[in-house]
Amino acid sequence: MNRNEKKILTVTCFGHFMSHFNMLVFPALILPLSRMYGMGLSQVLALSLWMYLLFGLAALPWGLLVDKLGAKPLLFIFYAGSGLCGLAAARFLHSPAKLALCLAGLGLFSAIYHPAGLGLVSRSIERMSVALGYNGMAGNAGLAVAPIVTGLINYRFGSEAAYLFLGALNLLGALIMLLVSLQEPLQKPSSTPSQTPGRLAPGFATLCASLTLGGLAYCGVTVILPSYFELRSSALIAFLNKLSWLVHSRNVAATGLTSLVFVVGIVGAYFGGLASERFDPRRVYLLFHFLALPMALAMVFARNLPLVLVCMVYLLFMMGMQPAENTLLAWLTPEKLRHSGFGVKFILTFGVGSLAVRMVGWIQHTWSLPAVYIAMTLISGLIVLSILVLFRVTRDLPTSKELLREGLPN
Repeated sequence: MNRNEKKILTVTCFGHFMSHFNMLVFPALILPLSRMYGMGLSQVLALSLWMYLLFGLAALPWGLLVDKLGAKPLLFIFYAGSGLCGLAAARFLHSPAKLALCLAGLGLFSAIYHPAGLGLVSRSIERMSVALGYNGMAGNAGLAVAPIVTGLINYRFGSEAAYLFLGALNLLGALIMLLVSLQEPLQKPSSTPSQTPGRLAPGFATLCASLTLGGLAYCGVTVILPSYFELRSSALIAFLNKLSWLVHSRNVAATGLTSLVFVVGIVGAYFGGLASERFDPRRVYLLFHFLALPMALAMVFARNLPLVLVCMVYLLFMMGMQPAENTLLAWLTPEKLRHSGFGVKFILTFGVGSLAVRMVGWIQHTWSLPAVYIAMTLISGLIVLSILVLFRVTRDLPTSKELLREGLPN
């Protein structure tokens, strides 16, 4: 990569880290907040609904704005707005209604990253799939770090300190955007013939179905994972709490296990990026989702260490498919609408996917928490079917490498 590409990748990797860090602080605090408020798990979960909903629904409006104004100013707004909302969440944490409002703001500003950052990577870096792999690693690092850091800060200093730390990290990102100069590629005035929306529309629509289902699976798993470990791994947590060199706290142990399984997602994103550059990204996308399916079912029955191991394999493939998915989205989106295309993705992934917060609460209340993973298994099966349809409707298109090469800067 040249110097400008390295700057772009550095800035967007930190942004991807923070966008997921912002979303994963709350799940690590669900049980402590439940005890603080005297509320049930499903009631506390409901406080985050607008955060996850806006994280998705606001992505398209932000993407349209990025297509007009460029990625750099919007990335600054992402960091600054998220930072201020994090500080506000710390200030009003003892009021459930005010906390829900602060979380909604955090979701609104965090929604900027994906259309701005991923669109910028896809338009600016020649080895796009590999760059998306590195970017995915950074996002998965945010998923991995957030639970354990939040658990430790909550244990040592209280829940308010966790959101103070979140706010400070985001404001650091705003400072970086002011100090770093990077060159965005110029928008091309029109799409080339092979990139006309009409030709790409069937494949894009089919991919959107996969994105929606994937969002339900992603949100459904991540929002309850720390609580699921704490409730389903009692023996393992008891063993960990006997070790003298570890913090003796069930919440810290559960969030630590959550972070451990998300670390595997970093590895998955790396190999997913390499595989998507070398092979047809449709095949990588299909294979990773197919291998994740039985792992979702296994999480219904597993407990303690087997649960942790099964969850590691599940997230290896669920996070590892992201570079392939993002490569496919760039493949099926005209270059001049690339940021908006990623905005559509995250409306579906996190906007519609945020309904999983309600779905998880309803399933847990009506049946049980393990039953959530039966629903995730059914969703994974539908994703595999939708990818098979994607093969069918894109069979006459140029390969992704040929199509994307037309949209890269000279």
